[in-house]
Amino acid sequence: MSNTQVTLKTTAGDMTVEFFEDKAPNHVANFVKLASEGFYNGTVFHRTIPGFMIQGGCPDGTGMGGPGWNVDAEFNDTPHTRGVLSMARAQDPNSAGSQFFVCHGDANFLDGQYTAFGRLVSGEDTLDAIANAPTKPGGEGSSPVEPVKIESAEVTTTEA
Repeated sequence: MSNTQVTLKTTAGDMTVEFFEDKAPNHVANFVKLASEGFYNGTVFHRTIPGFMIQGGCPDGTGMGGPGWNVDAEFNDTPHTRGVLSMARAQDPNSAGSQFFVCHGDANFLDGQYTAFGRLVSGEDTLDAIANAPTKPGGEGSSPVEPVKIESAEVTTTEA
């Protein structure tokens, strides 16, 4: 049995996540694959809403991009509470690709509609810094003035 974690090293600090491999194995494998290949390096958190979530993983920084494939939904019983890692998607439940979000607050209205596949084990201060950064006016007001960049996503695996 192994324990895989990914540390997102950002311009606002580090966040480390662990995964729910038993609840969303395809989402975990997809995220770890993208992280290990450097896909997330240089991407930004393009959408931030204090008390709700921070979203990243778009290769072009607009919220419209992805890796070129989709991962089918793996809805599970994990509640969307502070620190939970979940996949962003379009209207189609099976449209998740590379974009993810970390809950900044409880978002139980997302339960059963988005695939939760991990949680923060460290870096809540970084989560707060990203979520509370100033955003541009207009739209839903979720576009950061100075988006936080993921400098690297480092995968570590230890034997349990």
